[in-house]
Amino acid sequence: MARWLMIAGLTLLLLGALLHFAPGLLHWFGRLPGDIRIESPRGRVFIPLTSLLLVSIVLSLLVNLFRR
Repeated sequence: MARWLMIAGLTLLLLGALLHFAPGLLHWFGRLPGDIRIESPRGRVFIPLTSLLLVSIVLSLLVNLFRR
């Protein structure tokens, strides 16, 4: 359990550093075809369907690779 928490913490640290020092690198995330964005004068709704599907696939592949 502690090992997984350390790996998750290190991953979040690296992602945070990446976003801090290279913010334009992940500019495409959230703007993929299939992500729903509705804007009106009364408010905004954003549903990142395709982006979350991509994250789910990548995380599933990583978990399966580390499990074996």
